[in-house]
Parts: sequence; C-alpha cells; structure tokens
Amino acid sequence: MVTTTPTRPRRANGTTVALKGAMAISGILFVLFVLLHMYGNLKLFNGQAAFDGYAEALRDFGYPYLPHGGFLWIQRIVLLLALLVHVYAAVALWYRARRARATRYVIHKRLVQTYSARTVRWGGLILLAFIVFHLLQFTTHTIEVGGSFDSPYQRMVVAFAPEHWYVYLAYLVAIVTLTMHVRHGAWSAMQTLGANSQRRQRAINLGAYAVAAVLLIGFMLPPTAVLLGFVK
Repeated sequence: MVTTTPTRPRRANGTTVALKGAMAISGILFVLFVLLHMYGNLKLFNGQAAFDGYAEALRDFGYPYLPHGGFLWIQRIVLLLALLVHVYAAVALWYRARRARATRYVIHKRLVQTYSARTVRWGGLILLAFIVFHLLQFTTHTIEVGGSFDSPYQRMVVAFAPEHWYVYLAYLVAIVTLTMHVRHGAWSAMQTLGANSQRRQRAINLGAYAVAAVLLIGFMLPPTAVLLGFVK
C-alpha cells in the first residue's frame, strides 16, 4: 500500500492563514489611520486657523529630517501598500472560498452572520471608490466642489454646504459603510491574531461596535455641523 503525505492541503491551509494575517494587520493600520484622520477633522470646530494650522503641521512633520510634505508621502505610500495587500488578500480568500464551495452538499446549513459580515465585500468596493473620490477632492484637488480654495478649512466647509447636499449624502454612505467594514474587520482580525476566545467574545464584540460608533459619530459631526449652518 502506498501512502502519500497531505502536503498540498497543509500548504493551502498555511497560505490561508498568511492571507488572513495580512488582511488583519493591514486592516489594523487602516483603523489607526482613520481614527487619527477623524481626530484631525474634528479640529474644524476650533476654527479656520486651528484647522489650517493642523493641516500645515502635517506637511512640516519631521522637518528638516524629512522634506516639506515628506511625512505625508511616507504615510500615503505605506497606506497604498497596505491597501494593495488588503485587496489582494481579500480577493484571494474570496476565490479560495468560492472554489471550496464548488461541490454542493445535499444538506446546506446557513451560518448566522451579521449584516456587516454578509456585505463586507460590497462594502470594500464602495470604500475603494470613495477613497479615490476623496483623494481627488481633498488631496489632488482634481475635483473642486464650489470653487478652488487654498485653505483646507474653506474647501471642507464649502464642500458640505447645503447646496452641495449630494456630497454630504455620498460621505454619509461611505462612512456608514466604513463603520460596518470596521466592525466586522475588527472582529475578524482578533480571531485571526488569536485574541478571540470564548471568554473574550463579548468584550471583543462590544469593542468592535464601540470603535465603529466612534468613527460614525466623529466623522459625521463636522459635515453635519456645516450642513446645518453651525460651522461657516
């Protein structure tokens, strides 16, 4: 009798673990970035001088060891690489799961999933499209809503003015999608990194919801205040 060693399944399982690990680590980087980005946006309530000063400080961060704007470019490159890893891992895992489901079973048992878990892939595509739009509007200034402004404060206030309600609506959809993606991603990342146990499940779940709620409220406060006329 000839015996064979299950090298291919082991290799496949190892690759799956590596892909999930890559998704978890890149996802954590994005969560840290959006939390810092949210904090910066809240400076809008301190007035134009504070908001524009914060934006300029980011460009001068690390100077003279880094050139003007160097920190932002390092940040962009790291985030771009993390995005490529995240998208690649997501597509690879989706394709692998689809191949594994190619053989239909007689008895099909539907797993209980949250809405954010069921829509995480579509949410990723929505977020990817919004990131491109957001960069074109606030980074490269290719898309100008309401005119051209040198002041980051003015660009943001004009963009979410009542006459540009459609920008607010697009932003709301993107932020809601982000919070759903983060809630599911935080839970999945903890599982992948081995921090999720039966004893910790409730705490991790509450923590994921808390981070999502903070992002939703923190990101939507400034544009809502502008839309309602509290910030001009």
